[in-house]
Amino acid sequence: MKIAIVGGSGLIGKFLAEELKNRGEYLLLISRNSENSKAKIPIYDDYFTWDYKTSASLEKKINSFDVVINLTGASIGGKRWIKSYLKEIRNSRVIITELISKAICNCKEKPDLFISSSAIGFYGNVKDNLLDESSKQGDDFLAKICVEWEEESKIVEKWNVRLANIRTGVVLANEGGALDKMLLPFKLFVGGPLGSGKQWFPWIHIKDEIKSILFIIDNKKINGPVNLVAPNHITMNQFAKTLGKVLNRPSFFRVPKFILRIVIGKATENILASQKAVPAKLLNNGFKFNYISIEAALEDLLK
Repeated sequence: MKIAIVGGSGLIGKFLAEELKNRGEYLLLISRNSENSKAKIPIYDDYFTWDYKTSASLEKKINSFDVVINLTGASIGGKRWIKSYLKEIRNSRVIITELISKAICNCKEKPDLFISSSAIGFYGNVKDNLLDESSKQGDDFLAKICVEWEEESKIVEKWNVRLANIRTGVVLANEGGALDKMLLPFKLFVGGPLGSGKQWFPWIHIKDEIKSILFIIDNKKINGPVNLVAPNHITMNQFAKTLGKVLNRPSFFRVPKFILRIVIGKATENILASQKAVPAKLLNNGFKFNYISIEAALEDLLK
């Protein structure tokens, strides 16, 4: 199978590429700088530099590929949410997805499948409501971005290309990502929950994230939005307590909302959003998670 990955040099992309190569797939990495990407992740079969501004060159490169995977998007927690960065968060998702979708539609030999990133943030802050793929969209900044993001990908369905929008939760990995940022206060013996701690924390182990994407590739019945989260719901309090237990560190130093506002600004609302999401579509199609328990997941990643 020929698989093209756009924005595949990040956390998910690196792990995904390794698993796809283990399966013997032919991989193309599309990025802004192919030389840098090749030095960083040398396992791809081919590399292509794309300016992320026009679809014409991309269209020629991905023609006749079986699968196109879109993993682009500026980090939500990468910088303070000033006006220019909010624009970057949106454009790196919505505009880039529009260009990729246009390229796919213009291919003479179109891919069978387009997997395009989205996020659990689609649902907004919904406190205790159970969220499956049919749940309504939220109305905060990130929810609106996710709606636009997914909307731009839907054009490919008019050309009979199967589309899967992967609504990913907080991906836990042993290198990079959210967990890496959370570890320092715990290692300094001042770790604890963020905000009230009562908010639901939609997490997934990196191995299950990758396994889910492979499952979508292999199962042609799966299309539309797909929640990529562990089926075991936990709160931020439970996460912090378990992380402290695994690290043998205290976990009672709560970080109040007003402190987060001072440190990270407007992104606080996203960090503290409560999303009790369920991976209904994966479970209904027979997917088996490797890590259902947060303790087992953290033990695997940190021991």
